[in-house]
Amino acid sequence: MSVSDEIRKLAELRDAGTLSEDEFERAKARILDATPPSSGGFSELPVNVLRRSVTDRWIAGVCGGLADFTGVESWIWRLLFTLAFLFGGFGILPYLLLWIFVPREA
Repeated sequence: MSVSDEIRKLAELRDAGTLSEDEFERAKARILDATPPSSGGFSELPVNVLRRSVTDRWIAGVCGGLADFTGVESWIWRLLFTLAFLFGGFGILPYLLLWIFVPREA
């Protein structure tokens, strides 16, 4: 919805008596001062944010870095990598690749 559509709807609410003149002006100012909504695309993601942790680490800091990046606790990442390693052995490859290619935080 565009800004003009939102203001038009606010004006309709004001004309119908749902909004007072003061409420209309405050809502209009809030809409006009608001930043444009994000498109949610990958272009808005920060580049190179994933870093291996130097403080939350057991081996290489991969799980600590993933925890910082995703907001999921590091023990959950450790558990997932361990289970993936124990059941099929495919957890070691992603861990090693992250260890090699993800830089350590400064």
